Amino acid sequence: MIEFKPDMATYIRAHAVMTAFAMAAGMLILWVLDNPHIWTGAVGGLAAVALRGWYMADEVMDEVWAMNSTSLTGPYERKARLDEIAKVRTVAGSVQIITRSGDKHLIKYQPDPKAVIDQINAARQKQAA
Repeated sequence: MIEFKPDMATYIRAHAVMTAFAMAAGMLILWVLDNPHIWTGAVGGLAAVALRGWYMADEVMDEVWAMNSTSLTGPYERKARLDEIAKVRTVAGSVQIITRSGDKHLIKYQPDPKAVIDQINAARQKQAA
């Protein structure tokens, strides 16, 4: 059995990028509204993403996916059989699994999404053989 655990460094890096966008968006919105205190948009963006990151960290770091010879099993009773996976791709540092029935699952905050995809595809090929 292979486990895919989220990585804290990847989580922090993703939140750093979100922070930059949130700060810029907050400042842009205040500039468009002709607010003389544009800098408060940066403070608000930083505070919002920092609070979200702190609040969600424990829950997200517990979201471990496991792969055996026939399926992927994730948190909250998520499951995808390997023979039903239609597509595996990266989405912003995460790995997205799309099944033939249209279900979508994210294996979040992986330090090397390509390696995860390679392992899943190798297991799929092994099962098909």
